[in-house]
Amino acid sequence: MSKTRATITALGVYFPEKRVTNLDMAKVVNTSDEWIRERTGIVERRMIQAGQSNSDLSAKAIEDALRDRKVDPSELDLIIVATVTPDMMFPSTACIIQEKIGARKAWGFDLSGACSGFLYALATGAQFIQNNLYKKVLIVGTDVMSSILNFEDRTTCILFGDGAGAVLLEPSTEDNLGILDFILRSDGAGGKFLYMPGGGSLHPASHETVDKKMHYVHQDGRNVFKFAVKWMSEACEELLRRNGLTSEDVSLYVPHQANLRIINSSVERLKLPPERVVINIDRYANTTAATIPSGLTEAYRCGRLKKGSLVLMASFGAGFTWGSMLLRWGLEPKKP
Repeated sequence: MSKTRATITALGVYFPEKRVTNLDMAKVVNTSDEWIRERTGIVERRMIQAGQSNSDLSAKAIEDALRDRKVDPSELDLIIVATVTPDMMFPSTACIIQEKIGARKAWGFDLSGACSGFLYALATGAQFIQNNLYKKVLIVGTDVMSSILNFEDRTTCILFGDGAGAVLLEPSTEDNLGILDFILRSDGAGGKFLYMPGGGSLHPASHETVDKKMHYVHQDGRNVFKFAVKWMSEACEELLRRNGLTSEDVSLYVPHQANLRIINSSVERLKLPPERVVINIDRYANTTAATIPSGLTEAYRCGRLKKGSLVLMASFGAGFTWGSMLLRWGLEPKKP
């Protein structure tokens, strides 16, 4: 009896209209276009306008995905939202999104995996499909990082942008297509290198936490870089090896877009040619949980994927969290 696999049947993306270039950043913090480009590969990023929220970006990305598939939100069974910047502590952003898009039958929850959140959510959602519990599971990777950035800290505020990506998971109608395998890992010892100390039960919001700038991203960039390069690459190599594959079998590599140097280091280690790598950090910066689904959506819509393509995805984020996933693409190339 063949195994039911979860496959991606629709993809959508949304970035806010507001573009913030490196030159714009140089007006508010001591930096320059050259400094940012050399160290990160970023040229510009998108940021929300006043009044926009995580659920607004998510709803736009979902509408974009479902429009392509001609699926009504009322058909959805489950919504999983990967984010570290929810609209509010509770209710979950998944519940807010459910009401906004009219997904009356669906239940949902938020998942906190930082930059690895989308892969965590994708693997979680796939289980509901593979166990024949649901037919339509929506996965959203979305973050509004501008809401937790200290624009006096040039080492962090230049790195991030806002955005959302969404994919629809359904049972594959063909045995060899869909999510093949994944490796997900975490190491809490890395938590001290990338975190936001304020706002939780340990340090609830107060005048003191605000004055101490505890509600912003804190990062030790050197340690994050070192571990990201090592563990992203190792997760990819292990996943390929245990499936009897090599990097030569990979049609497209979709890495998390944290830093161009991290991406290039992992690509060099995996010995992948540039034409098989998705890079959009130059235009959007690090959108945390949104980087992989947005990159995947762009690649599909640009014709870089055909039915049967082997897709390798990899991520690394706060926690530390990291992982890799193999997917045999199930959609025909998108028509222009």
